[in-house]
Amino acid sequence: MMLSFEDRLQMLQTEHNAIVKRENEPVYPGNGIFVRYKYPIITADHVPLNWKYDLDPRTNPYLMERMGINAAFNAGAVKLNGKYCLVVRVEGADRKSFFAVAESDDGINRFTFREKPILLPQTTDPDVNVYDMRLTRHEDGWIYGLFCSERKDPSVPASDTSSATAAAGIVRTKDLEHWERLADLKTASLQQRNVVLHPEFVNGKYLLYTRPQDGFIETGSGGGICAGFTDSMENACVTDEKIIDGKVYHTIKEVKNGAGAVPIKTPAGWLHVAHGVRNTAAGLRYVVYAFMTALDDPAEVIASPGGYLIAPQGEERVGDVSNVVFTNGAVADDDGRLLIYYASSDTRMHVAETTIERMVDYCKNTPADPLTSHGSVAQRIALIDKNLKL
Repeated sequence: MMLSFEDRLQMLQTEHNAIVKRENEPVYPGNGIFVRYKYPIITADHVPLNWKYDLDPRTNPYLMERMGINAAFNAGAVKLNGKYCLVVRVEGADRKSFFAVAESDDGINRFTFREKPILLPQTTDPDVNVYDMRLTRHEDGWIYGLFCSERKDPSVPASDTSSATAAAGIVRTKDLEHWERLADLKTASLQQRNVVLHPEFVNGKYLLYTRPQDGFIETGSGGGICAGFTDSMENACVTDEKIIDGKVYHTIKEVKNGAGAVPIKTPAGWLHVAHGVRNTAAGLRYVVYAFMTALDDPAEVIASPGGYLIAPQGEERVGDVSNVVFTNGAVADDDGRLLIYYASSDTRMHVAETTIERMVDYCKNTPADPLTSHGSVAQRIALIDKNLKL
């Protein structure tokens, strides 16, 4: 039996309220590095009903979903006016992604979207698709949003309707409400993705972590996470990109890797949370990993623990692009609590809770990847021998 308009609306509102107001639960004992939570913090079901439905019974008598939402994932993060704010990549049923701000009082529960999504200002060369914004609260007073701006590749025949180009789009704001669009980042590389702005000036310049690519998917001659400098963000231009964390054969980052969350300043150095990609028989596998760079030189790696920090588990493995976790946002509280926001399988958002102290310990005291099976076993035997003596 088909429900009436009024019954459907009541049911939809009840289900939506239950999802948004649901209290999350930590999952123990965990690995000691971070704590996972039982439920995703943001999903397509968190999106307000009036973004999807025409709620006027005269024009939508069957209360059909007019503009569906497919996923909500890959969110940049910043704490603003006491609230934990995520700029979420929301993907419609039409495959177009857009940005929307969701807020929470504690960073874990009851994320609620603002009234409307962000109508992003355009350059003279309009975006076809936008996604994966990183939010940097810079010491110059602005909050910058760096994101991927996708356009159809103009160099291919008109019959080729899948080839694309990726550029680093740049916006800035003071309130996550009013956005100023700046010129796209210019580099010597053919394409750019996963660009992150360092939160402080370095020798009077803006430091950008880039990931040069020869193509839209393949990095080609691009070798990993790079560091480059620009004098201005109004017309940002990086002329020299230096690899600081390269892709490496038979590791979690053998295919490609890219900067994730904005680096977090700690007493021991800058904490970076990034993503690495390797190939498997089932396709590409994305994981999250960590490393640290020097306080006086954020382009110098000083600690690089082997292996991944976060890999997909359970339902996180399944979604539009399965076997993937990805991060582009984290928030460090004044008391040392650290929330790492990550998406699973290009579908939903999660949070991992830890502390700055724990992450520094993890980075400094976890062995680096020895790059061979023999070396890995030797490391493990050394740990076993130490434990046997206790």
